Amino acid sequence: MDHTTVGVIGGGPAGLLLARLLHASGIDCVVLESRDRAYVEQRQRAGVLEQSTVDVLRESGAAARLEREGLVHDGIELRWNRRAQRIDFPALTGGRRVWVYAQTEMVKDLIALQTAGGAPLLFEAEVTAVTGADTDRPVVHYTHQGSDRKLSCDYVVGCDGFHGVARTAIPSGARRTVERVYPYSWFGILADVPPSCDELIYAHSPRGFALHSMRSTTVSRLYLQVPNGTDPAGWTDERIWDELDARFAVDGDWRLERGPITSKAVLPMRSSVTEPMRWGRVLLAGDAAHIVPPTGAKGLNLAVSDVVVLARAFAHLASTGSSALLDAYSDTCLRRVWRAEHFSYFMTTTLHVDPEQGDFATRLQISQLDRIASSPHAAAELAANYTGSVIE
Repeated sequence: MDHTTVGVIGGGPAGLLLARLLHASGIDCVVLESRDRAYVEQRQRAGVLEQSTVDVLRESGAAARLEREGLVHDGIELRWNRRAQRIDFPALTGGRRVWVYAQTEMVKDLIALQTAGGAPLLFEAEVTAVTGADTDRPVVHYTHQGSDRKLSCDYVVGCDGFHGVARTAIPSGARRTVERVYPYSWFGILADVPPSCDELIYAHSPRGFALHSMRSTTVSRLYLQVPNGTDPAGWTDERIWDELDARFAVDGDWRLERGPITSKAVLPMRSSVTEPMRWGRVLLAGDAAHIVPPTGAKGLNLAVSDVVVLARAFAHLASTGSSALLDAYSDTCLRRVWRAEHFSYFMTTTLHVDPEQGDFATRLQISQLDRIASSPHAAAELAANYTGSVIE
């Protein structure tokens, strides 16, 4: 392979789904992934899928196992001051909901489809540079099986994350990245214990934020707010469960089930947006263009919306010869990106204890949570943002 219409850098969910959508439109592409298949299929990331993401997976033929094994969620629960408030998504959004389905499983499904008859997918193909971004034939330079290789493309799509090569193909003077680093991190654990809840619990506590999620009916995924730089090794299993118990405390007979902890990791929190998302023949999608804190469950879903917009634009170009949709790609996506950034910021700053803000900020957080509980309008806005809008 020395030429393709679309060269896709990155074999995560964004790159794989884009390849699937392009294949369905008869547009040839090549996917280059720097890691091996085993690593990609085990890479832990988000697990909440918006309604629109599930709709896209269904339309692309990649939702068979999701339909069997995914957990449909019709709401979330907010906790603060020992009280609980459920947010009913379908009632507040006209029927929209979310699914819990691990990114690892979505990636496995897409890889299986790709290797069974999709576009070429090369693992352990490390991209070293993209040249000619401002020409009509950019070139992706990569190494594979011990050899240096080149792939010329009509277009290059970077789905290779914030630290990937694609971003650097845009000259520093032509791109602008704005970001916010939060003064706390998430301490995430996986535990072999059935979830103690039917839907996700987001807890505000004077001790810090906590989240109860799940990966399946037998595996729980939980998070604690911790200071930046926290060492997971300093936390015993008993200390973790005790802290989670304290932060989820609520009046009533609810109990947090405990079990063997199989994984521990500390995740920094930040927001970032790179503009524009296109320069010349190089386009950015997913984490290569934007990062959100995980509080709003937007990261994976934003990546999906990016590649849906891209796939439509490439199909429009192929069928009409017009590049109008490709030319509008960055502006189209950034409208959604900034709304998601705002919602993620809102969820993060409303639920986390900021050690630099003090009691005044805490009282504002409690006031906001009380308003969500008492105002159908406030609850509906949260539900609409969480479940996501239809992709433009």
